[in-house]
Amino acid sequence: MNSRMVRGAIYAGIVSGICVIAFSVSAQQNYPTRPIRLVVPFPAGGVADVLGRMLAQRLSAQYGQQMVVENRAGSGGHVGAEFVARTTPDGYTIMFGTIGIHAAYGIYTKLSYDPAKDLQPVILLADLPNILVVHPSVPARNTKEFIALAKARPGELNFGTAGAGSSTHMIAELFKVVAGVSLLHIPYKGSAPAMADLLGGQIHLMFENLPVAIQHVRSGRIRAIGMTSRQRSPSMPEVPTIAETGLPEYEATAWFTIGAAAKVPAEIVRKLNADIEAWIKSPDMQGKWREMGVTPLGGSPDVAAKFFASETVKWNRVIKAAGIRAD
Repeated sequence: MNSRMVRGAIYAGIVSGICVIAFSVSAQQNYPTRPIRLVVPFPAGGVADVLGRMLAQRLSAQYGQQMVVENRAGSGGHVGAEFVARTTPDGYTIMFGTIGIHAAYGIYTKLSYDPAKDLQPVILLADLPNILVVHPSVPARNTKEFIALAKARPGELNFGTAGAGSSTHMIAELFKVVAGVSLLHIPYKGSAPAMADLLGGQIHLMFENLPVAIQHVRSGRIRAIGMTSRQRSPSMPEVPTIAETGLPEYEATAWFTIGAAAKVPAEIVRKLNADIEAWIKSPDMQGKWREMGVTPLGGSPDVAAKFFASETVKWNRVIKAAGIRAD
C-alpha cells in the first residue's frame, strides 16, 4: 500500500470515528427517541411497583415516549437488577432499586454480577417507614408485649418478607438483633403474596412498607404494633414508634431509587435525574406523598452514591451480627 493510500485510509477512519461520536452525542441530546423500559424487580402490588408505575405515567407524558414497567422478580430483586446491569447501556432500560440491591447484597455470596460496579444511581427517589404488623391471633398489642411474647416462644413466630435482602427482611433482622429475639424468616417473591398470607393467618407478622399495610390496619384485618422510623408517620399518627414503646435504640426506614447500567452516558443520567427530581418535588405530588406515608428525597447521582456507601456499611453490620446468608 503506497503512502497516498495509507493517508486515505487514516482519513477515512478519522471521519468515520467523528461521525460515530457525533451520532452518539446527537442521540444523547435527543433522548429519548423511543420507549424506555423501567424494570421493577418485584411482583406487581408492592410499593416499588406502585411508585414505579406512577413515575412511568409521568415520564411517558413528559417525553412523548412510553415508559413501560416490566416486573422481573427473584432473588430479592437481583434477577431484575442483573438484567439491567447487562443490557446495552443506552439509557433505554433503567431500574427501580431498593436496600436489597444497593446496600444489603452482602447476604448473597454467589451473585454473578457486582451491584456496586455494574449499576449506577440516577436518583434517590423516596423513603418511608415500615410498620410492624401482626395477625389478630397474635396476643401482643405493643412493642414490649411483642418482645416478651417472642422471648417466651423463641423461633415460633414467623415473619413474611418481600424476599431475602429486601427492606422488609433487613428491617426485621435489625429488630431481632436489637431486641435479642428469635423470629423465623419466610421469604416470598414480593410483598403482595406475603401480605396475603398474613391476612389469611398463614404467617404471624411482617415489617411491611407502610403504604402496603395502611389500608389493612385501618380495616382491622391486621394489628399495628409500631413504626420502624424515629418519628411517627403523619399518615398514621395514632401508631407509636417501636423506639418510643419499648426499644429506644431501634430505627430503620425503607428507601427506593432509580438506577441504570454502569456505562449509561452521564448526559442521559443527568437528564433522568433532573426530570425525576422535578416530578418528586412538584407541588401536585406532595399531597400524594403524605397520603402514602412517603418522604420524597431527590438529589444528584453523587448524593445517591454516597448514601449507598453509608447504607452498605450499616447493613453489612446487621448481616454479620445476624449471620444472614441467602445462597
